[in-house]
Amino acid sequence: MEILYEGFDLNSFWEECEYAEKEYVCEPFTDQLVEEIEIELGYKLPPSYIELMKTQNGGSPNNTAVPCNEPTSWSDDHVAITSIFGISKNKSWSLCGELGSQFMIDEWEYPEIGVYICNCPSAGHDMVALDYRKCGNNGEPEVVHVDQESDYKITFLASNFESFIKSLKHDDYYG
Repeated sequence: MEILYEGFDLNSFWEECEYAEKEYVCEPFTDQLVEEIEIELGYKLPPSYIELMKTQNGGSPNNTAVPCNEPTSWSDDHVAITSIFGISKNKSWSLCGELGSQFMIDEWEYPEIGVYICNCPSAGHDMVALDYRKCGNNGEPEVVHVDQESDYKITFLASNFESFIKSLKHDDYYG
């Protein structure tokens, strides 16, 4: 069995934040709920996503800057996130909440490439997604930035969710 997040401190990953607690942090989940969410989304969630959500089910990370190799509307060398959606249906900002992944596809016309998992500071004008186009609905998705303001330009961020999480830098890193 693969060891996830080996050498990475998940205990200090999440920021203590009253707003995130209210809007993003969901109740602990069961295996049955994960299955229900996967069926509703139409995609199998990566084990590394599920493992991170066991430490806290959604919220704001301490490190919010994601390096990238091409310019986006946010910056020439990185994008920023504000939160990660929890595995739930109950909070508005959860995977299957009223403002979750499917809402972004249906209402904001984001491309149907997978599951939208992170909000960015632009309040919906860009998002981070699990991109299943190369791996199929049950494979290990890449992580991408989707920029509504640039005609939904898709920018590669990481080859998998665990790499994405490990790549996050404190916002001070970029000045």
